[in-house]
Amino acid sequence: MIPKAVTKETTTRRPPAPARRVLSKLTALVTACALVSASLPVRAQQAKGPPVLRDTETEQLLRDYTRPILRAAGLEKRNIQMVIINDKTFNAFVADGRRIFVNYGAIMQSTTPNQLIGVLAHETGHLAGGHLSKFREQLARTQTQLIIAMLLGAGALAAGAANGGSNSAASNIGAAAISAPQEIARRSLLSYQRQQEENADRAGVKFLTATGQSARGMYETFKRFTDESLFAARGADPYVQSHPMPADRVAALAELARTSPNWDKKDDPALQMRHDMVRAKISAFMERQDTVYRRYPLSDTSLPARYAHAISTYLHGDLRVAIEQIDALIKLQPQNPYFHEVRGQALLEGGRPAEAIAPLRRAVQLSHNAPLIEMLLGQALVASNNTANTDEAIAILRAALAREPEAPLGYMQLAMAYGRKGDYAQADLASAQAAFLRGDNKTARELASRAKTRFAIGTPGWVKADDIVSAKMPDKKD
Repeated sequence: MIPKAVTKETTTRRPPAPARRVLSKLTALVTACALVSASLPVRAQQAKGPPVLRDTETEQLLRDYTRPILRAAGLEKRNIQMVIINDKTFNAFVADGRRIFVNYGAIMQSTTPNQLIGVLAHETGHLAGGHLSKFREQLARTQTQLIIAMLLGAGALAAGAANGGSNSAASNIGAAAISAPQEIARRSLLSYQRQQEENADRAGVKFLTATGQSARGMYETFKRFTDESLFAARGADPYVQSHPMPADRVAALAELARTSPNWDKKDDPALQMRHDMVRAKISAFMERQDTVYRRYPLSDTSLPARYAHAISTYLHGDLRVAIEQIDALIKLQPQNPYFHEVRGQALLEGGRPAEAIAPLRRAVQLSHNAPLIEMLLGQALVASNNTANTDEAIAILRAALAREPEAPLGYMQLAMAYGRKGDYAQADLASAQAAFLRGDNKTARELASRAKTRFAIGTPGWVKADDIVSAKMPDKKD
């Protein structure tokens, strides 16, 4: 009832200029708070944010890092997913209660598994504490308080204007009644966030201790952040920060972490090797070639360095030499699925898809049918231009998409396979699904509409196409 009365009042008499300015600031603050509580994937899609990186080897390593921590936190059955973001800065975060987002930069800058595991334990602390939902509740309460303060302040401003203009005491009181609660609300939210960060730190150490792992890596990571931010934090107001002050946070974390009986426990050498191999792989794919060779000079004959050299050679150099380097790796570790995957990928991207099929088949077998590698195999089968491979490609791609239903590449390859077979209804549907997942909803609806005309009404394909046509999603802006 109150908002309706205010709306009526403002239609007959506009608030004085000071009131309009303060109301505008309040609206901006409430809007900003609402964005904080929104789902990250939606914002990223609308803003064309950094894309997600997909790699079976890296994702499997992250899952192995988080599995015992999630078990200790009681979240093992929640099917928490690991998502790698294409960003070279060190960051990890949670946004929707079911995924942990990790920048590839966090992997690159973690020299030991324990350092990255400590960060993942901290993020698990946010999930276990239900911090996202609690923050939204706190935000809702704060918004309510802001709205009440706005209404009371606007009433005082209007009264002041009626009794002598915007410089009257009543107007000044009204302006203060609007602006003061904004600052109080902002500090209240920030204080709540700082408390959540401290709770996540404590929970992370608890989970690491419960799983027999050291909290030293977690401490080392936050200590490095502190050292890098000391100058920026000098003179900062601790009450307007979203995180605890760096020095205070690290001191509290050190005191807590050092009490763990596992403080001096080292990472398993095999796990350290896997970590180093993934870092080498990311470097080769994501960094400039000269950067890769500065990080892994030719004089470095370690397995990670050779992995980086082989990938970098196929991306930037001679495919023949790259295959020789990859074959040397396979000879050392013939059961490593990711060496076979890289060999197949190099041949596929080098324009030799028929030769890529055999190593990719082996990679699928050794990886226990990893869906991303299955999609790569399906792509090779389609690209081979051999009609005898079409049915196998369709079967492999459909099986992979059943477990990875949000992979546009799989649907694109499936569309090509169905097109080769002359099944244009399924080809249109798969193309529509690929476009939908890319965020190109206009194209998705057009293709799905055409697919509907090719399917019999009520069939599973028709229903899927109709779901895309009916989806209420904003069109992608060019």
